[in-house]
Amino acid sequence: MSLNRRALLGSALAIPALAALPAAAQEIGSRERPLRIGGTAGPHSQVLEKVQEIAARDGLVLKIVPFTDYITPNMALAAKELDANSYQHRPFLDQMVKDRNLPLVAAAKTLVFPMGVYARKLKAIGELPNGARIAIPNDPTNGGRALALLAANGAFKLTEGADFRATVADVTENPKRIRIIELEAAQIPRTLDELDAAAINTNFAIPAGLNPVRDAIAIESADSPYANLIAVHRDNQDAPWVKRLVAAYQNDEIKAFVKETFQGSVVPAF
Repeated sequence: MSLNRRALLGSALAIPALAALPAAAQEIGSRERPLRIGGTAGPHSQVLEKVQEIAARDGLVLKIVPFTDYITPNMALAAKELDANSYQHRPFLDQMVKDRNLPLVAAAKTLVFPMGVYARKLKAIGELPNGARIAIPNDPTNGGRALALLAANGAFKLTEGADFRATVADVTENPKRIRIIELEAAQIPRTLDELDAAAINTNFAIPAGLNPVRDAIAIESADSPYANLIAVHRDNQDAPWVKRLVAAYQNDEIKAFVKETFQGSVVPAF
């Protein structure tokens, strides 16, 4: 996935520049200097709105900054245009840290969004026709995750031991000659009508009206290793506001909100 420079610029412009303020007024999480946390639009931002409400009771002021892609929130965090973000799983974060040498660390686990495979006309992976066209995310970790899910459900076979790092080159047996179309994750729901099937991240499936529990023809198990997390800049990992932010997220009130709002399609990882 290449960095969309216009998206980065647009997101940067959406984050107000901080005026020079006295040191006391610059405390992160104060009314004068809200804690800026980024999240992708949809379920992540919905949960963050509830976290914002809980944090406010503790005197911690959050400003939620929405994004529409997977790359920009980490670039903004690395540049300290954000204080934290909440939208990605550990393999994705680790890959971006490695590929781009980003000074980011995980602060806490949040939610599991099981990936699903969706189709308009099929009810099972086994019904895929010869030459079927299936879309998967084009970022390295979610693309490999989609390939592993498809292989686990019999669409094709992968190199022995392949995991979320798998690529299309790892497809070893493909008797139906399925064609893999790699697209930006956020775009995949909009292309579903043009394809035989698509592997879609739940945070993009739900806003598109797709419920993984009800609509997916294949879905990751509840013990998926892809727990999402809160990430912060390495310089801030021991800051007091990090513990307060985590406490506002990891609690029974958030568990109840997630259960009621998403009806089992999103699962707390804490």
